[in-house]
Amino acid sequence: MFEYFPGNYVWNLGVVAALNSGGLIDEVDRACRPIREAATRGEDAGTGDFLSAWAALTDQLVEQAETAEKAGHRRTAGQLYFRATNYLCQAERMLAHSNPDRVPTYRRVLELAQKAFTLHSPGISRVEIPYEGTTLPAYFSAAPAAAAAASGPAPVVVLVNGLDSTKEHMYSSGHWEELAARGISCLMLDQPGTGEALRLQGLTARIDTEAWAGAAVDWLVTRDDVDPARIGIVGWSLGGYYAPRAAAFEKRFALVVAWGANHNWGAVQRRRLEREGERPVPHYWEHVLWVWGHDDLDSFIDFADDVHLDGVVERITVPFLIAHGANDRQIPLEYAHRSYEQAVNSPKRDLRIFTREEGATEHIGLDHLPFVSTFIADWVADTFAEVRPAGS
Repeated sequence: MFEYFPGNYVWNLGVVAALNSGGLIDEVDRACRPIREAATRGEDAGTGDFLSAWAALTDQLVEQAETAEKAGHRRTAGQLYFRATNYLCQAERMLAHSNPDRVPTYRRVLELAQKAFTLHSPGISRVEIPYEGTTLPAYFSAAPAAAAAASGPAPVVVLVNGLDSTKEHMYSSGHWEELAARGISCLMLDQPGTGEALRLQGLTARIDTEAWAGAAVDWLVTRDDVDPARIGIVGWSLGGYYAPRAAAFEKRFALVVAWGANHNWGAVQRRRLEREGERPVPHYWEHVLWVWGHDDLDSFIDFADDVHLDGVVERITVPFLIAHGANDRQIPLEYAHRSYEQAVNSPKRDLRIFTREEGATEHIGLDHLPFVSTFIADWVADTFAEVRPAGS
């Protein structure tokens, strides 16, 4: 993995994620160069410096975008808003829950993303998914009209977050675009415990992920442009627990992908207490307690023991892909093999390990994200074709 800040895994993860989600190396370098010394103080201490540097870059791009838009250069403005969204997402992700800048920064991310949709990605719209007396915010990327005209209602992927990502990270990743190019729609969901659902609505994570996943399916099947027989779920990072759990119990999903095999997240937390393995974000335990709605670490660790897929993946009865990096420093590689070995009732189970030689070997392939994204998109497209061939 490209390590701009030697010894600071968390900050390096943010840099690599930004670069592999459409960021430009010159812009990222100009943001990061002034904070090299701050990075040496540790992942937690310098997060204010990280925010200031990346927010300054965001401001610069927004100013350029506004100038371009006034001049009628909508494509240029859209590209600038797209990258600004990407950069500010990474800065917001670093902040502690208690940081007073967190919510205002995230609200600005939402504003920038909406401007990017209008000028850069008009096929994406904001939607609200009814869920237990409230709604879950999401972005819907519709498959191109030409694909729908050729084969009728489109297949769709429900793309779900991990511990610290948001639907805006999904948007920046471009995975929706890869799916669209293959005639597949994408619902980028902020499920409970993530993104806007957590930050602005206070909805915390739950073990029984089929509850919110089922709500997403309920909404999708009401759409005329969605094929109800071809709805899949893909989850990255902690989504590698969320998505398989959902597909095991919500039988309307036609396929499932664990983008990072988070087979036993509870055991990973006990390892992290012993400082084994890397952590994804600064202020880690504060973040984890916020996500799950707990306020005591000891009782939470006992609770987290139930966040695992033993006895769960056996219930998956649809095609199942596990994609994992051989050098994932957060989630042990052995978990990928465990998910594969236990998924005995899947009619098509595939295990793809990304190696050091080819790249994409770090957590969810962030070091070579487009490579993993296209592999998964191809697998999804091929599998949907097997569920119901186009034109049938």
